[in-house]
Amino acid sequence: MTQASGAAIADLSVVGGAARTPYSARRRTLRAGHLAGRAMLYALVLAGAVTYAMPFVWMLSTAVKPGYQVYLVPPVWFPDTYQWDNFWVPWGNLPFAQFYANTALVTFFTVTGTLLSSSLVAFAFARMRFRGRDRLFLLVLSTMMLPNQVTLVPLYLLFTKLGWINTLLPLIVPHWFGSAFHIFLLRQYMMSIPLELDDAARIDGASWIDIYWRITVPLARPAMGVVSIFAFTASWNDYLYPLIYLNETKNFTIALGLPLLSSRYVTEIQQTMAQTVLAILPLILVFFLAQRYYIQGVVVSGVKG
Repeated sequence: MTQASGAAIADLSVVGGAARTPYSARRRTLRAGHLAGRAMLYALVLAGAVTYAMPFVWMLSTAVKPGYQVYLVPPVWFPDTYQWDNFWVPWGNLPFAQFYANTALVTFFTVTGTLLSSSLVAFAFARMRFRGRDRLFLLVLSTMMLPNQVTLVPLYLLFTKLGWINTLLPLIVPHWFGSAFHIFLLRQYMMSIPLELDDAARIDGASWIDIYWRITVPLARPAMGVVSIFAFTASWNDYLYPLIYLNETKNFTIALGLPLLSSRYVTEIQQTMAQTVLAILPLILVFFLAQRYYIQGVVVSGVKG
């Protein structure tokens, strides 16, 4: 009986070992396939990152190159000598300080007006209950389908009647009346805030303005950060509207000053690239400072609500 039991155990161990061998092989095969897939994914991401980063790296390299190395083929990524005067020589030809001051002024009031007006409208759509709210919100969203070029001529005629042409007002005032996209983004985030907070505040005697300023705005800071980045980027890079409304050089923004550098003066391309680097530095700085709010606000606004 003991010998039979030992033989049976030996047979089971053999069978079990045979059964475990294919499973282990399949597991190794799946793991190898997973690693191969991840490697291919990383390779594609790296290739895409390098492709999109090459123009930016070339711009940085050209900004500090001497003139004789700009047009060499194959391109020289690391210059023999670094020509740092490319960054300040153009400032003697054009009033770049005034360009940056105009751009900063327009951007500041644009961001402020966008945050104030869009957040107020979004607060009303998200927190208040009134008749026709949803239909009115759909009407606001429908304006997103209207191209900006359609309203360009009527707005120009309106600003001409008001005497605002060749001033910074046409670039600032429209942003104090809300933006459909920003209203939508803020509304989606504000709807994720519990309504019980509003009810508790109303019981304590708070008005709608108190609820908006003391409860909703502090809790909606991630979405407000996203709107700030969007508004800042759009205003700083805006080229079309300054081109339409501004005529004198003293009122130009940096988006108009850079093309003016290449068209009015015989300027070396490395100087144009150097001024372009200076122009995008505020955008990069703002993005990295508000990156946490940007990611959190976009994710939550897109999922909740």
